[in-house]
Amino acid sequence: MRDTDELRELREYDAAAPPLDDATRGRVRVRLLSAINAENGPAPAVRHRRSVLRIALTGAVAAAVVGGVLVVEQGDDSGKVHKAAPPATSSPVMQNVSVQTVLNGAATYARRHEQAASPRDDQFIYTKEIIKETNQKTGATKSYTDEDWRSVDNSKPSWVMEIGKGWWSPPRKANETVWPPQDWGTLKKLPTDPKKLILSLAHGRGPGDKGDSLSGISEQEWSMVHFQLAGLLKLVPVMPEGLRPAAYEALGMIPGVKAVPNQKDAKGRTGVAITYEDPTLPRGTTSFGGYFIFDPKSYEFLGFRDARTSGDGKQRIEFTQLSYLDSWAIVDKAKVRP
Repeated sequence: MRDTDELRELREYDAAAPPLDDATRGRVRVRLLSAINAENGPAPAVRHRRSVLRIALTGAVAAAVVGGVLVVEQGDDSGKVHKAAPPATSSPVMQNVSVQTVLNGAATYARRHEQAASPRDDQFIYTKEIIKETNQKTGATKSYTDEDWRSVDNSKPSWVMEIGKGWWSPPRKANETVWPPQDWGTLKKLPTDPKKLILSLAHGRGPGDKGDSLSGISEQEWSMVHFQLAGLLKLVPVMPEGLRPAAYEALGMIPGVKAVPNQKDAKGRTGVAITYEDPTLPRGTTSFGGYFIFDPKSYEFLGFRDARTSGDGKQRIEFTQLSYLDSWAIVDKAKVRP
């Protein structure tokens, strides 16, 4: 299935724009259900959630996505702020580094350094992200600080921000799951084996999927696997132990994923980027997820590079967006900094 207008429409959706209209919402519903081969059940509802991938699915449609790439220093969960690693010294990147070398190295780094968080259901996960955007036409650059407070079990309103603008995100409704999953309980149930993770995403049946071979995954399913993994890697920075490295390894198994050397991150560090050439999209079209940038020696995750579009027609403005996680913590109340 090569008609992906609705996915591109979501990908280019301006965070400051009003929610999707009913017609678009209906088209996206049908396209996503078809793409992930969901079992028969009630149609999903699309709800705007800070980013284009905040899709809510109901009934028998399983929300099985996992990942995370943001590495923090050791510490406990009693309100302590976990700072991201300081800038490393820039160094030339190998021209012929392989995807597997980078992502398997990133998984190893994550297993050695990830902080095992154990939040209570009544708490919030606080994250502070720095975003730097450059107008592709004028070269003007502007920086934003986004701070989120997400309810651990999604039973309370969460405060979320996108490029400096914030709002309260309501708890999910009955029989509704959020894709990518945000509540800790759902994340803890997802596979930490990369092969099982891929199979659960490809077949759209969640952690209990019984498929056991990657060879039967179609081109369109691989595209959807990347779409979901990239979304979770970008949107859920704090994960249960083992999910982040599993997502790295799973990403490295996707056909079409490639390594791009000598890429600058938001702090000016030179790294190697991982991106995806989606065969289901027209040649030259940027797939969702942009670039995941890693240190070329340690394979520590450094940050994201992506594109954002605002407006349309003559008012259309394109931005290059660089971002990284500054810090995170587990806190007792929303809008209260650690």
